[in-house]
Amino acid sequence: MNSQTEKLRLEGAAGVIEAQRDLPADGQPSRGVAVIAHPHPLFGGTMDNKVVQTLARAFVASGWTAVRFNFRGVGASQGVHDEGRGESEDYRAVVAQLAPSGPLAVAGFSFGAFVAINALQELWAEREVAHLTLVGASVARVVPPVLPEGAVERTLIVHGEADDTVALSAVMDWARPQSLPVTVVPGGGHFFHGQLPLLKNLVVRHLRADL
Repeated sequence: MNSQTEKLRLEGAAGVIEAQRDLPADGQPSRGVAVIAHPHPLFGGTMDNKVVQTLARAFVASGWTAVRFNFRGVGASQGVHDEGRGESEDYRAVVAQLAPSGPLAVAGFSFGAFVAINALQELWAEREVAHLTLVGASVARVVPPVLPEGAVERTLIVHGEADDTVALSAVMDWARPQSLPVTVVPGGGHFFHGQLPLLKNLVVRHLRADL
């Protein structure tokens, strides 16, 4: 993401997991670690996706350490695509190695949001999760589980009004029974072209609300 980005090689169930870590600017102490999951690998999704990088910048700007990683079979990460099951394992493996304790923020974009929701189910029972950030969440073809009790007030969901990959109506259908608020970006598409600064600001406001 920048010249200070640290490139890492972690261990996962399928082998090496390629990851990158960015620390808060100016040597300020970190508020915690945010682990951010990328969109669908079979459609070109990687940790270098612009929305994923925007999320990382938002967390770094808010004093968090931001971690991005490639799912199995992507980039230098070993293994093959596993339709979300193995990817959830990858997510938890990254958390275990780079955020074993302390405040944790769970985040993801598109398919990565689907994986984050699934990984959260086990993480929530093991430790405190300070924030959950879901952008363009993939909840249509395979519906993820509902969020754990108590997670709603820590969750930010952002979706584009004109998203033609995951319809806004599908997100509302998933969120409505949980009384989960959804922040809608007017005219926004799935990749928020031309609206990434707005997306960053929405995430930063959410993260700074508890300061």
